[in-house]
Amino acid sequence: MKKLLLAFLIAATTSFGALAQTATTSPVPSPKGEADKNAPLPGANSFTEGQAKSRLEANGYSQVGPLTKDANGVWKGSATHGGAKVNVTVDYRGNITRQ
Repeated sequence: MKKLLLAFLIAATTSFGALAQTATTSPVPSPKGEADKNAPLPGANSFTEGQAKSRLEANGYSQVGPLTKDANGVWKGSATHGGAKVNVTVDYRGNITRQ
């Protein structure tokens, strides 16, 4: 019985360590976080157009026009910010830049 309990404890201890190392998603900036200084970053973008638009609106942009995804996976379009119409991008990490 002691051997079975010892084997169980060893198996349980080693499996918990593996669970802590399984993060597979890239870090996403906070909704109003600063954009990466190299943004827009090319990459496989999993945002839908609606999610990219919502991200822009959460960061103070309004009148967001249609967005198109370019060959680098970056959403591009126009919006209004601070009363001025600007061209915007949203990359795969959620970084927003004005062009």
